[in-house]
Amino acid sequence: MPSKKKKYNARFPPARIKKIMQTDEEIGKVAAAVPVIISRALELFLESLLKKACQVTQSRNAKTMTTSHLKQCIELEQQFDFLKDLVASVPDMQGDGEDNHMDGDKGTR
Repeated sequence: MPSKKKKYNARFPPARIKKIMQTDEEIGKVAAAVPVIISRALELFLESLLKKACQVTQSRNAKTMTTSHLKQCIELEQQFDFLKDLVASVPDMQGDGEDNHMDGDKGTR
């Protein structure tokens, strides 16, 4: 007879999420559905962050998303303010003026 235990479809490993949660002494038992819900929330958060970063990348006519694109996205979007300390050490993207300067160097060669 098949098991009646419900399997949840999660992209991020619920066991790892539960382990991270339990490193906090204030958290006792964790219901089986909680890590799955957090996994889904994490998935939605990353989708939002990456869509915004993709817009930044495309606006710069770049083919490769870089840490600088993520940094600019985090600095532009208020909802990502809590990540600003995390990207503080990432170098800023070159401005349009610097790109034009590089084009000028190519013309003098």
